[in-house]
Amino acid sequence: MSVESDLKKDGILVTQKLDTLKVNSIANNISIKLCNTFPDYGLNQNELFIKLSRLNMYKAKMPEGMAEANYFYKNSSIYFNEHINDEDLEEFAVHECIHYLQEIKDKRNYPIRMGLCDYTEFKIYGLGLNEAAVQLMASKINGIPKEYVKYFGISFETISPSYYPLECCLVNQLAYLIGEDILFESTLKSNDNFKEKFAMATSPKVFMAVQNSIDDILNAEEEIIKLNNRISGIDDRNKRVDGMLKKIDELKNEISLTFMRTQNLIISSYFDKAFDSISNLEEVENFRKKLYSFKDYLGCMEGYTFFNEYYVKKMEQLEKKYNALENGEIETAIRIISKKENKLIALFKAIKKLFFRNLTKEDSEY
Repeated sequence: MSVESDLKKDGILVTQKLDTLKVNSIANNISIKLCNTFPDYGLNQNELFIKLSRLNMYKAKMPEGMAEANYFYKNSSIYFNEHINDEDLEEFAVHECIHYLQEIKDKRNYPIRMGLCDYTEFKIYGLGLNEAAVQLMASKINGIPKEYVKYFGISFETISPSYYPLECCLVNQLAYLIGEDILFESTLKSNDNFKEKFAMATSPKVFMAVQNSIDDILNAEEEIIKLNNRISGIDDRNKRVDGMLKKIDELKNEISLTFMRTQNLIISSYFDKAFDSISNLEEVENFRKKLYSFKDYLGCMEGYTFFNEYYVKKMEQLEKKYNALENGEIETAIRIISKKENKLIALFKAIKKLFFRNLTKEDSEY
C-alpha cells in the first residue's frame, strides 16, 4: 500500500509542505532542547540536528480526535493538523521527533522496535507504554507545568494534561519506582534496560500485565474517538446512535477499572517485594519514605481506599520488622542503633494515623 493510500485510510489530507527553512528551525531548536533536558544520554546536538533536518514536515486536514501531529515511518514524515499556528509547530513536533529518533527498522523499512514498543509479526507490544514515556519526555522538553486533571472519574496531577494523561500517570508511577533516567534512556535508545529492571523489582509476569493494561487503555480511548466521529456524522438520533453511546459508556468504565486495577498491581507487586528484601534499619526508613511519597503519584476515584489500607497494613508489618531487626532476630540486622533510629517505632503509629486522615480528607475533595 502506498503512502498516499495509508494517509487517506487514516483520514489525513495533505494541504501544505513546510519549507526547508522552517524544518531546519524546528530541527535545530529541538536538538538543543533535547541535549539540554537530557544531558546524560550522550546526545550530540549537531548529529541530532542533521538527522532531524532530514524529516519531511506537512500540514494536513485530520479527523476529529486524532493527535495534532503524527509521525509516519514509511516516508519519515511528520504531519501537523492544519489549524496549528506556525509558532506552535515546534511544541507539537517534539513528541514525533522522538519517535523518529527511537525507531529501528528492518531491511524492508518496517519498524521492529520503537523505544519501549516491540513490533512482531502478529501484534504490537508496549505501544501505550512507549507513547506515555515519549509524552513525558516531550512535556519535560516543552516545560509543561503540573496540573490537576480528571478523566473518567480519576483525578491526578500530571505534566501531560492533554495527551495520554491516564497512560502518563501510570508510567510516571513506574518512573518514580524504577527510575526516571533509566525509563527515558530506554525510551530514547530502544533498549530493554527499563523493562528488565522493572521485571526484577516485581516479576516478568507483572511487567507483562502492566504493559498490556496500558495498551488496553490506549486502545479503548482510540475506540471512543472512532465512535464519537461516527456519531458526529449522523444527523438524527436513532437506535444505532444509542448503541454507540452505550458502548462509549462501557469503554469509559472499562478504562477506569483497568487503570485502578493496574495502579493497585503496581503498588502491591513492587512494595511487597521491596518489603521482603529489607535487611537493615536504614532500609526500613527508606521503604517507609518511598511508600509514603507514592501518594503524590496516585490516581484517585471517589471511594478509592486501596492505597490507604495498603499503607496502614505495611506500616504495621514494618513496625514488626523493625522490632525484629532491633532485637537481632534477623541475621543481617544492624546491632548499633542511633537515637534517631530508635524513635522510628514511636513515629510509625503517629505517621499511620496522620497519613490515613490526610488521604481520607484528600479523597473527599475529589
